[in-house]
Amino acid sequence: MSSEEFAPFLDERALWSSIDREAAPDAARIDDILVKARQGAGLDLDEAAALLAPLPEGRLEALYETALELKERVYGRRMVIFAPLYVSNLCGNNCAYCAFNARNKDLERKSLDPDEIAREVRLIENMGHKRVMAVYGDHPRWNAETIADSVSHIYSVKSPPSGEIRRVNVNCAPMKSEGFARLKQAGIGTYQCFQETYHRETYKAVHLGGKKKDYDWRLFALHRANLGGVDDVGLGVLFGLFDHRFEVLALLRHAKALEDAFGAGPHTISFPRIEPAQNSEISHNPPNVISDETFKRIIAVVRLALPYTGMIITTREGPVLKRDLLRLGISQLSAASRTSPGGYQSASANNPEAQQFWVGDERNLPEIIEALQADGYIPSFCTSCYRKGRTGDHFMGFARSAFIHTFCDPNALMTYYEYLLDYASADAKAKGIGYVRELAGKLPEAGRDKLLALLARIDAGERDILV
Repeated sequence: MSSEEFAPFLDERALWSSIDREAAPDAARIDDILVKARQGAGLDLDEAAALLAPLPEGRLEALYETALELKERVYGRRMVIFAPLYVSNLCGNNCAYCAFNARNKDLERKSLDPDEIAREVRLIENMGHKRVMAVYGDHPRWNAETIADSVSHIYSVKSPPSGEIRRVNVNCAPMKSEGFARLKQAGIGTYQCFQETYHRETYKAVHLGGKKKDYDWRLFALHRANLGGVDDVGLGVLFGLFDHRFEVLALLRHAKALEDAFGAGPHTISFPRIEPAQNSEISHNPPNVISDETFKRIIAVVRLALPYTGMIITTREGPVLKRDLLRLGISQLSAASRTSPGGYQSASANNPEAQQFWVGDERNLPEIIEALQADGYIPSFCTSCYRKGRTGDHFMGFARSAFIHTFCDPNALMTYYEYLLDYASADAKAKGIGYVRELAGKLPEAGRDKLLALLARIDAGERDILV
């Protein structure tokens, strides 16, 4: 299969047919779907459509309980934490919902030079972060070669006592498979590309200029990434542009197309909702407002449909709602985020008019970690699977067999332990160490003894132990 010979996989009429067929499911239908979902078998499009329809009494609560049960069975209580790193807001596209829109003449444009990238990375490392999502505008300056060089530069920056970025994920414009091969050579983790909306007419209406106008070029970006050797890819849509039922089903169909073609669906799915952005009327008045309750339903349904996929909630969402969403299937979150180039260095870069969108969670990393621990989660800075080769279909194989707990729980606890020793306040360190040792003590004897031995190595000064 060449990079230009992909089979079409989205049939809009078929998606609407599923929605229409399942417009009023009865209680027995929903109960049968939830029984299947608990087995980790995923959902077909009709089943997902049924769970997105008005539900009989008591079934919404059952849906949420099933999503939590399934998430904890596959991913445990770990919560992976990362920071976005905006490298450039130069962009040649005219996207009606985005502050980086090329027609927005009020935005100060900036691309970070190597020294500025290093300063941003050091600030992120000094918080304790170990993974970043590097974000680039769609601009000729940022091609495969320059992006790869910047990724290598990010990896090269080290900050005592143990500051280093161990995984650089990338969100950038689609490219040819040869370009993705260059990014793979530079060591990227996940390549993330959002379709924004799968509805062709809406896509045409909100993408008014630039390369992003080409719906199909963007739709098959993740296919080309796989051909280039990047087998960890991330999907997403911008909820609020079109009917959420259609978008969810299209998202699931995209995931299935990737699995059919390459043996593994998306490594992650992100859930951004449209938020106010500078000089974007549509962002202040979304055509399809997604309420918090609808948003919760979306998260829960996708968790049941794709039980082994990582699910990311962004800094768009506030702390109260985010806490609810973590219970419904979210396994990764951005923390202490800045959404403009230079945002970690400059307070002026963090006002709403300078950012890609308005940030809803302004807590710092210690506050977020304290809240996660209080709710019984394990804050995780783990990057082991990527660096041990557990990616693509290999990762999915581990996840489906439930062996992921063999790796995820120890790695999460070890990376959190590192964070506590190197970056936490005295009070947070004391509480956190007690929490880690309490959880370690609950492991089966062999796993407990192994983990305690690894924690002793960290106490002795060793870092970045991979399991």
